[in-house]
Amino acid sequence: MSYRVLLVDDEPDILEFISYNLVKEGYTVYTATNGREAVAKALEVRPHLILLDVMMPEMDGIETCGEIRSHSELAGTLIAFLTARGEDYSQIAGFEAGADDYITKPIRVKVLVSRLKAMLKRIEGAQGGAQAADPRSITIDHERHLVIREGQELVLPRKEFNLLELLYSKPQKVFTRDEIFSNVWGNDVIVGDRTIDVHIRKLREKIGDEHIVTVKGVGYKYED
Repeated sequence: MSYRVLLVDDEPDILEFISYNLVKEGYTVYTATNGREAVAKALEVRPHLILLDVMMPEMDGIETCGEIRSHSELAGTLIAFLTARGEDYSQIAGFEAGADDYITKPIRVKVLVSRLKAMLKRIEGAQGGAQAADPRSITIDHERHLVIREGQELVLPRKEFNLLELLYSKPQKVFTRDEIFSNVWGNDVIVGDRTIDVHIRKLREKIGDEHIVTVKGVGYKYED
């Protein structure tokens, strides 16, 4: 399968360098130089993954990510930030906007390619996932990548969907934070301490506080 990757950065040298290396790996690469162009291009080509800078003209990366996540047809698209902005608040803003990963510069190209490969492998895993669970107040439609709550279809960003999918797979089981990081983000992806908390909070806003229970000092579990 040839994955489609959209690179978004206002520096032509960076676009050219990353494009060259991704094309060598067999990816189909598209580029955009600002946020508005990125949204239009994403709707046109439906990329599997978007690699996004934070500081850009027209519309910055955080705004761009939020705009992309507002389009249901792009719900399954992975979004990773690649930026020199490494501050905690910038990373939190990125995940709040719906990003799946946050990668800070400088990074060696081989490491970057490895990170992207690991992210894209999870698309394959999701496509081959189990069928929808037995009827409950909340059900998951794996094929359409939808959550159905009391008859209403909810489109979640990929990481929120994967997190709910994990907890939902074994109701009442307490998943530790390490288990969640490993299953949802992968062992090779480094994320901040608050990443899980941000995603749990956003899930609770959408499906209800009662379904995700915090077990202090351990992790989280799903209750129907």
